[in-house]
Amino acid sequence: MDFYTQNSQNRPVRLCEKTRRFAFDSLNRKYGLDTLETMTVSPDDIENYQELSPVEKYDLKIKAIAEKAPIRICENEMISGAATLGLAIRHLVPATYKDESPSSSVSHLTVDFETVLKKGVNSIKNDALLSYERHKGTEKEEFLKSCLNCLDYFKIWHGRYLEALKELPQYKDNYNNLLRVPFEAPTSFFEAVQSLWFTFSFIRLCGNWPGIGRIDYLLGDFLKKDLEKGIITLDQAREILAHFFIKGCEWINGKFIGSGDAQHYQNIVLAGIDEEGREVTNEVTYLVLDILEELGISDFPTTVRLNKNTPQKLLRRVCEVMRFGGGILAVYNEDLIIPALVKAGYDEKEARKFANDGCWEVQIPGKTFFIYSPFDSLQILQQKTLGGYSAVLSFSDFEELYQSFVSDLQKKVEAIFLDKCKSFQNYGVPSKDWKWNRRSPCTVVSLFEQGCIEKGLSYHEGGPVYNVNSPHIGGLADTVNSLYAIKKLCFDEKKLGINELLEILKNNWEGYEDLRQYVKNRYVYYGNDNDEVDMIAARLLSDFADVCNSFNGKCGYDFFGGVSTFGRQLEWAPKRLACPNGKKKGEVLAANCSPTPNTDKEGATAIIRSYCKADLSKLTTGAALDLKLLPSNLEGEGGLEALAALLKSFVDLGGFFMQPDVLDASLLRKAQEDPDNYKTLSVRVSGWNARFVTLDKQWQDMVIDQAEH
Repeated sequence: MDFYTQNSQNRPVRLCEKTRRFAFDSLNRKYGLDTLETMTVSPDDIENYQELSPVEKYDLKIKAIAEKAPIRICENEMISGAATLGLAIRHLVPATYKDESPSSSVSHLTVDFETVLKKGVNSIKNDALLSYERHKGTEKEEFLKSCLNCLDYFKIWHGRYLEALKELPQYKDNYNNLLRVPFEAPTSFFEAVQSLWFTFSFIRLCGNWPGIGRIDYLLGDFLKKDLEKGIITLDQAREILAHFFIKGCEWINGKFIGSGDAQHYQNIVLAGIDEEGREVTNEVTYLVLDILEELGISDFPTTVRLNKNTPQKLLRRVCEVMRFGGGILAVYNEDLIIPALVKAGYDEKEARKFANDGCWEVQIPGKTFFIYSPFDSLQILQQKTLGGYSAVLSFSDFEELYQSFVSDLQKKVEAIFLDKCKSFQNYGVPSKDWKWNRRSPCTVVSLFEQGCIEKGLSYHEGGPVYNVNSPHIGGLADTVNSLYAIKKLCFDEKKLGINELLEILKNNWEGYEDLRQYVKNRYVYYGNDNDEVDMIAARLLSDFADVCNSFNGKCGYDFFGGVSTFGRQLEWAPKRLACPNGKKKGEVLAANCSPTPNTDKEGATAIIRSYCKADLSKLTTGAALDLKLLPSNLEGEGGLEALAALLKSFVDLGGFFMQPDVLDASLLRKAQEDPDNYKTLSVRVSGWNARFVTLDKQWQDMVIDQAEH
């Protein structure tokens, strides 16, 4: 079967045969399997290695990576550089000394590629030299020396590629294109694409998983100038950019199960406005959409920033690509997100530059340390507020029950806050001179995060301009529906007392099937545009956001709330008790802000309306809505118009982030039965895409269930 399974016969052909063959090899695991041949490198035997500091050990490992990682030059490649060490695919620094365990690396960030493209890496080195001189003799000297060392090692790796390319006359253009970049600022579109890829490739060769961010914002001016000068054509630019995307498939190997083998956080953002309020959409925007459409590459989950003034041409193009499925495209509503960031304290120009963290949570690229702290609100409701169904409760009304739950929610967020305070030697108000405890070295990432070099502090130790810990509430729909069912059954209709209900739930509805069917079918739950239940969701999210914000300014992190599950509904299912809305113990329930499975009856527009009734601007880092659409509903011109209307509604109603995926459950079942013929079939899991056949059976069944309902 061809290298894209879904609707491949309908995809346009714009790229040359060599590029398409390169894509075929990469998508079919040729280079990912090659990467597994060399899992790690080791520093040479070092005298007194165990007596070295963690930073000194880290430097030796990065040096070994730069000097020893295999050089890969793919047949017909136009862009050079490759992350060729297998441990990097596992989110580890791929260098180990003897029997030492590998170190964990960094993800959930988008690094500062803008400086690389505008000024070159040498400008970063100049800043590091100045900071080193300024902090010499202090405790910051070691980190800044590490910055200078790692930049030297980056140069070594760059030199090895130049040597290899120089020996191959057929790659003369690659050699010439790599001579100056990324150390000097690029002067052409071709150099800019090479500079971006080579820097990205080195960062992840060292084990990190960075996002790429606003690729059209980064590259658009380079292409515009080259087109105006007649240096390049759009067709040539498309070929060059396609090689960037094809190279990004180099870690596909089909060997990992669980959440899939394409989860490397190399996310991309398109369109939207720039810091001056001008629309970014440019020729690069459309070239990216062309490439995603033709090659079906899912390894760069791409989110398009929409607003009320989004060009109609772009909106239609997004719909055309989205219709192919594979979960490749998602959408942000920047009309909501930018004011949300300003309300949270960001400068408006800074807020307009937002991208993601390599997943979908919002951050300012190249300036943000980000970590999220997920928890299951349904378990809090069941185990704490409702006493594990074993306590005798005496709530006089629904309001008292709700306030008790919010109090338990506050205790959970406070526990997250206190845990994160362990990162600091001091915390609390009014002191704001936060001092981070020492953490594992991560100099390669720190080089490309603004603030680190200037402060003399690593990415993990307060270096970036912004430091965010985001408590993420999970199980939203399940918690809301449970509260709503209790409200209706015990307080409004008074069919039974709350303690009677708890006894029934404790026994997993055994002997009360008629009542279970009543609560399942009589009540209209979240996701159906029912104000009564949707306002519980809106109130809960508002109260949760307020709880999170109450901890801002009390340690070195900002505590901005978010909503997610990221597939944890599988992990949480065995720990969940029976639900008041008729779900039995251990069922796999809702994802992110989406409805509880089998409870949405009114279609996609109703789901969006329920989601948008909350003030999502209070959830600063994000609130994701997953939306599954049937291919049959999007056929023809009418299907495109319907999808465009859906995206416009999402913006007009005040959505935050939406992940539509066009899924045919019957195709997924075929892939489950015959995985060898569907190796490249991609689905959207959460903030990432995964090749369906590399998900384990439990994950596959969850995706199929979501597609069927």
